[in-house]
Amino acid sequence: MRSILFICAFGLTLSSCNKLTQAEKEDLTIQNYLSDHGLTATKTESGLYIIVNELGNGASCNSNSDVRVSYKGYYDNGEVFDQSGSNGVEFNLQNVIKGWTEGIPHFKEDGEGILLIPSHLGYGSAGKGSVPGNTVLIFNVKLIDVL
Repeated sequence: MRSILFICAFGLTLSSCNKLTQAEKEDLTIQNYLSDHGLTATKTESGLYIIVNELGNGASCNSNSDVRVSYKGYYDNGEVFDQSGSNGVEFNLQNVIKGWTEGIPHFKEDGEGILLIPSHLGYGSAGKGSVPGNTVLIFNVKLIDVL
């Protein structure tokens, strides 16, 4: 009987060691996406991945700036969940998801690239609208103007 209890306890210990946190799962999702698409990104301390395809040559912005950005948002399976028109959308970087507040200032006007955003920098565990909770978001972004 004791050996059965020991085996069960040992098995539970091993299975708990294999469990990944949500953040670790999402980081693996992003790393797999990058690998599958032959992309290289810079990871920030917060867990945001940034690909700067074109830095841009215009004005810089900061996390408090008013900007105009064109974008396409999609999941790691390629399904688009949102996009702007080519003229973009104007907003203050304090009024968007944390991944944008942190990521957009890495570009200058006319700069463009990709933001790979874990859920804690996106819509969190609750999600929003059609975006489920705990979902990695990928955005192709172009900083059109710093207003």
